[in-house]
Amino acid sequence: MAATRLPGTPRLLRALNDRAALDLLLTRGPLTRAQLGEMTGLSKVTASQLVERLEERGLVRRVGEQAGGRGPNAQLYSVTPGSAHVIGVEVNPDGVVAACADITGTVISRVEQSTKDTDDPVGVVHNAVVQAAGEAGAEMSSVRRVVLGTPGLVDPQSGEISFAHDLPRWHRGLLADLRRDLNIPVFFGNDVNLAAVAESSTGAATGMTDFALVWIGRGVGLATVIAGRLHQGATGAAGEIGYLPVAGAEVPHNASRRGVKGAFQAIAGADAVKAIGKQFGFRGAEAADVVRAAVAAGSAGEPVLDELARRLALGVAATCAVLDPPLVVLAGEVSRAGGPALADRVEREVAAITLVSPKVVVTAVASEPVLHGALRMALDAVRDEVFGSTTD
Repeated sequence: MAATRLPGTPRLLRALNDRAALDLLLTRGPLTRAQLGEMTGLSKVTASQLVERLEERGLVRRVGEQAGGRGPNAQLYSVTPGSAHVIGVEVNPDGVVAACADITGTVISRVEQSTKDTDDPVGVVHNAVVQAAGEAGAEMSSVRRVVLGTPGLVDPQSGEISFAHDLPRWHRGLLADLRRDLNIPVFFGNDVNLAAVAESSTGAATGMTDFALVWIGRGVGLATVIAGRLHQGATGAAGEIGYLPVAGAEVPHNASRRGVKGAFQAIAGADAVKAIGKQFGFRGAEAADVVRAAVAAGSAGEPVLDELARRLALGVAATCAVLDPPLVVLAGEVSRAGGPALADRVEREVAAITLVSPKVVVTAVASEPVLHGALRMALDAVRDEVFGSTTD
């Protein structure tokens, strides 16, 4: 019986080979045509045709030569950095930070805009995005996506934000306004979820398909990655761990109102951390300052870390009892200040009060995890778009 010929198969194979080659050039480039052929298993002729096709599309470029062997030197190729750009934006109550990266992931500009003297979020984001692109030397037409990291809920269906209590001017309908203003695909991302994206890409959760990230800073939050995917929930509220009912804290019955603290937020948020520090003689302008001072004090500061770990373990244990992740990453300013001394205590407390015992570590993202998570989310999407259109 003759085999049935599948329509479009050659085109699909070309697309798959192109994507494999581009991914190799991103991670291991620059490479010669022969090296690409060896790494992809393609013949010399097919590899040469592939490179020519990508070069014609402006996705790869010649960057030098490799000497060796008989005959002329082999041309080296790499992904063309300026073939596309993305912009990530981190939004907080005092301002926004925007960064522009090329398609290779190289961050080439970073700008800040204050929000203190304006009530126009569209104008602030517009200025930050245009300035970031300008300082990167990128035409706005090459910016393929903007991702904004923001507090609050991001609806998985509509992409709109809500309950961003720290940003009273940020409201439903803002997403459409931003897209209309910039004429670029714009997307919101929950700030803690984006921190988890950064952690998965370059931090303590690199290579992990399942983990939880608990953010302890001015507020508290949770991001969970299950089977390699962020879990957002039906309405985007997955991870709002600040509202988790916990023992020892009053549970509010009007949680959606502005200014109302959830139970876990009340015992583990910034105000609670300051109160713990004050109880044992440690003070600071910010909660992280208190924890940093307690760590520096050695044995004198251990009661602060012990009590904070006991409280954090209530939220971490509740999460782990449901999801059973192998790894929990503590992120945010307070977590970074506590370092391994805090993480080790939380790990012991969780193991003592539940049947699960995940590894608990401190974030390994050096700085601005929300911003870098926004860039990574934008890059992943744009690479799929650009690299997936080579046979169009």
